Amino acid sequence: MIDNYMEDWIGIKAAAQYLDVTKDTIRNWIKKTDIPAHKIGKLWKFKRIELDEWVKSGHSALD
Repeated sequence: MIDNYMEDWIGIKAAAQYLDVTKDTIRNWIKKTDIPAHKIGKLWKFKRIELDEWVKSGHSALD
């Protein structure tokens, strides 16, 4: 069973902390990669489980 925290929406700051990168890196990934980011209003939101799957897929490695 998936823990509830995995389904929570998080912002750029929390996503950066979760992936141990800077907020600027997250913004770069939004522009240059297929990071699973969802724009809600003016804010970018993420689900931890989607970020985990994205990292495991190898798509987080920039050329």
